[in-house]
Amino acid sequence: MRHRRSIGWIAAIAVMAFLITAVPFFATQYFGRAGSPLQEAAPAPHEEHRLKTAALRQDMDATAALCYRECSAKFGKILSRTAPSAERKEHIQALLDEHHHMEFIRWIHQDGSNNRQDFGKLRDSTAVQRQLEQAESATAKGQIYHSGTLKDDQGYYMVLGIPGNKDNTAGESLIGVVRQHIVNEVERHQRRNLRLVPYPSEGRYRTKSVAPGTTEENPVNSGEENGDASHYYEKEAVVKFAVNPDEMQLARIRQEIDAKEVRRLGYTFVFRSHSLSTEQLIHYFNEKWQPEYVEPHYLYVTNNKMFSLNKMKQKSWFGEWTSNNTSSNEQTSDLKPIIPNDALYSDYQWNLSSIETERGWNVSKGSGDVIVAVLDTGVQLDHPDLQGKTVEGINIVNKTAPPDDDVGHGTHVAGIISATVNNGEGVAGLSWFNNIMPVKVLDDSGAGTTYSVAEGIIWATDNGAKVINLSLGNYASAQFLHDAIRYAYDNDVVIVAASGNDNTERPGYPAAYPEVFAVAATDANGRRASFSNYGDYIDVAAPGASIASTYPGGQYAALSGTSMASPHVSALAALLRSANPALTNTEVMDIMRSTAMDLGTRGKDIYYGYGQIDVVRALEAAAEPSAPLHQTQASWQPLAWLKRLFR
Repeated sequence: MRHRRSIGWIAAIAVMAFLITAVPFFATQYFGRAGSPLQEAAPAPHEEHRLKTAALRQDMDATAALCYRECSAKFGKILSRTAPSAERKEHIQALLDEHHHMEFIRWIHQDGSNNRQDFGKLRDSTAVQRQLEQAESATAKGQIYHSGTLKDDQGYYMVLGIPGNKDNTAGESLIGVVRQHIVNEVERHQRRNLRLVPYPSEGRYRTKSVAPGTTEENPVNSGEENGDASHYYEKEAVVKFAVNPDEMQLARIRQEIDAKEVRRLGYTFVFRSHSLSTEQLIHYFNEKWQPEYVEPHYLYVTNNKMFSLNKMKQKSWFGEWTSNNTSSNEQTSDLKPIIPNDALYSDYQWNLSSIETERGWNVSKGSGDVIVAVLDTGVQLDHPDLQGKTVEGINIVNKTAPPDDDVGHGTHVAGIISATVNNGEGVAGLSWFNNIMPVKVLDDSGAGTTYSVAEGIIWATDNGAKVINLSLGNYASAQFLHDAIRYAYDNDVVIVAASGNDNTERPGYPAAYPEVFAVAATDANGRRASFSNYGDYIDVAAPGASIASTYPGGQYAALSGTSMASPHVSALAALLRSANPALTNTEVMDIMRSTAMDLGTRGKDIYYGYGQIDVVRALEAAAEPSAPLHQTQASWQPLAWLKRLFR
């Protein structure tokens, strides 16, 4: 068969577990940096290294924060229900059995003389004993106790104390010692996949590892300044122009308002001045620019017909930060956002609202008939947030074993697509009902061959996948892999791939093949992520900075990179095929291009392609019988762009 002809040589496909991080996203980016949609520029080598080093630290912090939040929620859930002692013990033991990172739990109660019972094994450590004493003292006063992330010779851990509520569990508390080995795993993962170290470095593949531009160590700024505790940020104004300013006009505005920072959020700009008050900024923009609106930068904003601002109140490892993030577009319909109840959603999943997923769910929540194949390191099949969301897959690396994840990357990708929505647990995927087909093509080092990837593509195609996600890549164009890509494409599969994390214009494969839908990464400010590869082969961009998702061990991690951006697009493709099963793969790709929110230079550009995906626009186009298809280029003519922008 053509697609199984001799491979010639086997080029390693290293997973681009494409990660840079904006833990908690609102605390990581700066206003007015080069690389914004109005002033694109690739970071210099020393700046790129600094950003990646900061990203590594921030993803570790975000993951630790997710662990704390999830464990707190589970302790609180046990304490929220009145239950006999025997039942309470069963719940605590079940928690330890299901979550192996929970090493030890102490239950303090007032039931009989033995009012302190221990579960699990306690570390032999004076420091841990001190933390337990402090936790007991705090919870006895009805206070939550959190030690923060600590480290000993056994690795990272934390001590957590949760008191019972005042109504039915007063006097009770749960105190736990939680192993945070996931932080170590994320650190190792990020160093490789952000190319802070040569990768792959195991020596088992004859490939050229991508080395970072420099190893220079630079101080890392802790992030964006926050406003004080008022109703809006001082010396800031939010502006939506009738026609967005060009670079020359923006430079003029900067000078005239003594600008300190300029930030673009969708079609809206936030200006911060060194010297002008909010009131003076409002007067300036109304007088000189006649915008559609100018207003204070509110912490809490009510949606109206012209625009949508979502309050993002998030708890980071360093405390509580509050920020606003506009939705990706002005509201285009009367659809009401659907807000899921997943425990980590409101605080950490900025990415779904930024691409209008919440309103898109009114049009389609997906269908079990449309399967997304995740070709990766495998998937934790029994993850609590992925149970019932996978179909039969295959382990190409070891065909006698199930496609379990021994790295973490594939489970994270799968959760972005299909983590169970509205179950009160963990995170929400983009799709409520589309299932994942786990195809393990990468080994425990996170790397694999063109052969394994090609074989996985063919197997997924033959076994009913309608969308294939490839969060992997390299810079060698292998004909065998291309043949497999063509095979899937000719069989009406939508193939989506990540562009890579090396901040280079050099085409990466498989993303650069013409049959593949190539994805770049954006951050929470709607800007190109500093690590994201770019080039004229990019089709669209999607969120890829500090994305919270599922992780092996029944846990959750925040990872960043184009690997995280790609599954957003794969999930949208699955939603489109669910909403309109008659769509061909090329029609699905055309819809995603033509409905994307334009970023950067007007029209298609090398950094964002046609723009950042917009879930509600795409689904509305797919559900409309007369939706214009194969009109991608025309949709970006100036008049069409303005009509779409202001409709």
